[in-house]
Amino acid sequence: MNVKELTNYTNKVKARELWKTLYLCAKASPTRRFHAIYDKIHRSDILWEAWQRVKRKRGSGGIDGQTIEEIIVKYGEKKFLEELQLELQQKQYHPQPVLRTYIPKENGKKRPLGIPTIKDRVAQMATKLVIEPIFEADFHDCSFGFRPKRNAHQAMSKIRKVSKKCTWVVDVDIQGYFDNINQDKLMKLVGQRISDRRVLKLIRKWLKAGVMEEGNIRDTITGTPQGGVISPLLANIYLNAMDKLWEEKFQHIGELVRYADDLVILCRTKKQALESIRVIQAIMDKLDLSVNKEKSRLVNLWNDTDGFDFLGFHNRKLPIRRKGGFTLYVMTHIPKHNAMKKMRAKIKAYTESRSKLHMDIRELIKGLNRRLQGFKNYYSISSKAKKWLRRIDWYVLERLNLFINKKRNRRKRHWYLIETKNAVDHLLVKLAS
Repeated sequence: MNVKELTNYTNKVKARELWKTLYLCAKASPTRRFHAIYDKIHRSDILWEAWQRVKRKRGSGGIDGQTIEEIIVKYGEKKFLEELQLELQQKQYHPQPVLRTYIPKENGKKRPLGIPTIKDRVAQMATKLVIEPIFEADFHDCSFGFRPKRNAHQAMSKIRKVSKKCTWVVDVDIQGYFDNINQDKLMKLVGQRISDRRVLKLIRKWLKAGVMEEGNIRDTITGTPQGGVISPLLANIYLNAMDKLWEEKFQHIGELVRYADDLVILCRTKKQALESIRVIQAIMDKLDLSVNKEKSRLVNLWNDTDGFDFLGFHNRKLPIRRKGGFTLYVMTHIPKHNAMKKMRAKIKAYTESRSKLHMDIRELIKGLNRRLQGFKNYYSISSKAKKWLRRIDWYVLERLNLFINKKRNRRKRHWYLIETKNAVDHLLVKLAS
């Protein structure tokens, strides 16, 4: 282990120890307010660990144009972190507006995304490392999004378990959640656990930093900085008020499962489902949020006539036939239609370029596998899902067949599929395996 690796390991251990200490203190005293944690944010080991995490993400630069590569190669990591540490210590740190960009959504619309500068991302990550364990101690079991040791598969597992006794689902979509968070109410919720004014001021600075779009800077009155490192944590803090209220007073009418701003409520009866809709609308009003009535749905899971989409899966009770003609309906998670469509488009975009015809088929398959492995790992959580993954497998084979026929200048480019299959079987890592 060289000096740099030893430094990284030591800082990671120190950051983990701080995280554990703060978590245990917060867990032991649910009403405690932490008043002296700002000095921990600009600790050298915390800033170094924050920088390592930001660097691994390999994100693009913000409005100042500074990139991660420039900091590593030209500016110097040590110099960069020392300057940020000094700014934080002397309270001279001021975040810059986030660069607004747009990414396409499945429905053809575009989702706004903010890109903070690298310096702001590191400062946010350092702050997140310090305050996250305090709030993690308060978060409820119904929340699975953007939390340590929690993921989408666990949320799906809970839905599968609860669906054994529930036949009605309220699928709730919050209208523009990240853009409509009430900043004053958010800061009050943060202030319930943190009384250090320096930390509160730092968080408010990020909320008020503004957005640069097409060269113009505009102020942000509501919402959290989308794309910011700390944004998912702040979003969870805001909706934790709903989680707490639900588990204390309304859990008897339905089981809440939430992943960030995506949430479903599973109920035994239609009456409970309708009651849960009224409760959720009332809670949203209190939080200055609104339910998207076009996207929110009430679903009956009694049989396989209807289902709901959640976290990229289409969830439906499909029939399984037992001996004696008995049919049992079991909750199944399969890739939703748009996810399959997106993956086919990704495969086609990678294989159709004529500039790739010079590549060896082995290299092309390796590149495809890198793109498909994540898709396979995420969606292969049920036996039924393998049927859909095999469809992607066959589409890959069709694209490889077209590639080989183009490479060999064959006129009938959609022929020779069996020959292609036999040629690539020992090279292609099948999605359904």
